[in-house]
Amino acid sequence: MGRLTGGDPSLLRRINSAVVLHALRAATVSPDGPEPGDGTDPGPAAGAVTDPLSGPLTDLTADRAPGCATLTDLTRVTGLSRPTVEGVVEGLAAEGLVVEMPAEEGGVRRQGRPARRFRFRAEAGHLLGIEIGAHRVAALLSDLDGRPLGSAVREVSEKASADERLERIRTAVADLLRRAGVARYSLRAVGVGSPGIVEADGTVHLCTALPGWTGLRLGERLRRSFRCPVLVENDANTAAVAEHWKGAAVGSDDVVFVLAGLSPGAGSLIGGRLHRGFGGAAGEIGALHLLGREASPEEVLSTTGEPLNPLDEDQVARVLALADAGDAHARAAVDRFVRRLVHDVAALVLALDPELVVVGGWATGLDGVLGPLRDELARYCLRPPQVTQSLLGEAAVVTGALRLALDHVEEELFAVESTVTARRPVR
Repeated sequence: MGRLTGGDPSLLRRINSAVVLHALRAATVSPDGPEPGDGTDPGPAAGAVTDPLSGPLTDLTADRAPGCATLTDLTRVTGLSRPTVEGVVEGLAAEGLVVEMPAEEGGVRRQGRPARRFRFRAEAGHLLGIEIGAHRVAALLSDLDGRPLGSAVREVSEKASADERLERIRTAVADLLRRAGVARYSLRAVGVGSPGIVEADGTVHLCTALPGWTGLRLGERLRRSFRCPVLVENDANTAAVAEHWKGAAVGSDDVVFVLAGLSPGAGSLIGGRLHRGFGGAAGEIGALHLLGREASPEEVLSTTGEPLNPLDEDQVARVLALADAGDAHARAAVDRFVRRLVHDVAALVLALDPELVVVGGWATGLDGVLGPLRDELARYCLRPPQVTQSLLGEAAVVTGALRLALDHVEEELFAVESTVTARRPVR
C-alpha cells in the first residue's frame, strides 16, 4: 500500500484502524507497568499515517505473553500518536474486534496505574472453506485467525445433478455449524474450490467433470445460503494456495501445483500471487492433448481400448492395482499416463519457470511418478524446478478455499497489501 497521505479524515481513520488492528493481531503483551501520561512521549502528531509494510512487527519483545498489547506497545509499533491509538482501539472495541483484558493478578506491581492490555478477538467472526468434488463435498470452519474449528465431509454421486450437489453442501455446512456452536450470521466470508474454469463473478464457464456445472452461477447460488461474500475459485488454484500457506510450497513464491488425474489441471503462483490468466483458464493442461489430436487421457490409461470414465475412480484404481501386480497391459497403460503427465507439466514449467512443482491428486499414489517427472523436466527445461509431493493430500482444496476467505477478510480488516488470492467476491 505504501505511505498514504491525504486530507480525507475518513480515509485516515480507516488506514489508522487497519494499521493498529494489524499490529494488535500480531502483538504480544508487555508486563504491567506505569502508563505514561498523555504528554509523555507523544510520538507523531495525531492522525499521522505510518507505512504498515515497513517490516515485521519485531518491536514487541519475544519474552512477553502472546496475544495482547498495551497502548504503549501499539504506539511504538505503529508510529501513531497515543491519542490516535487510544481512539482507534476504542472504535475497534465498539465493533467487537478488540477487547480489553483484565489486569494480571499476582504479578509484581510497579508505581503508577496498571497498563491497559488489549487483544484481537479472533472469535468475533468465522470463515468457511468449501470443496466441491465429483465424489465428495467438504467444509472447513475457522476463526478470524484461520485456526480450524471443525470440518465436515459428505460423499456424493458423480452423477448427482447441480441441485443435488448444492443441497449436499448446504446440509454439510449446516451440520458443521451446529456441531461447532457457530451461528451462520457470524460468517465473514466463504471460499469455494470447484472443478472447471471459473469466472471472476463465480460463474463456472466450463466444467466437464460435474453434470450441470457448465454455465452454473455457482457464487450466486451459494450466496443465497450465506449473509457474507462468497469467493469461488478453480480447485487446482485453491490447492496451490493451500500448499503455499501450509503445505509443501511454504516459502516458495513461484509454484506450480499439479492436480493429477485423468484430466489433470494445475494452479500457479507467480511472485507469490495466484495466476488465473485473462479468463481463468490458466493451467488447464488436461487439454494439451487436443493440440496434437492425440489420444485422450481416458484412452491413455485404458487396458481394453475402451476409454475409461474419468469420474469412475474404482475403474482407475483397478488399472493401478493391476499395474502394481505386474500386469503387462496395465503397466504399459500407467507408463503412458505418466509420460503424458510429465509432458503436460513440462509445457507449463517451460512457460512459467517455477521454483517448485507440487504434485497432488490421486496420481500421487502412482509408484515412481515423481522420479520420471524430475527426469523429464531435466531434459526439457533450462533450469529444472524442484519436484515434490503434496503435504496436504485430499485436504488441499478445502484448505485453500478457507485461505480464500481468510485473504478476503484480512484485506477488509487490515488493508495492508494485496493478498495472494485477491478477487472480487460475490455479494
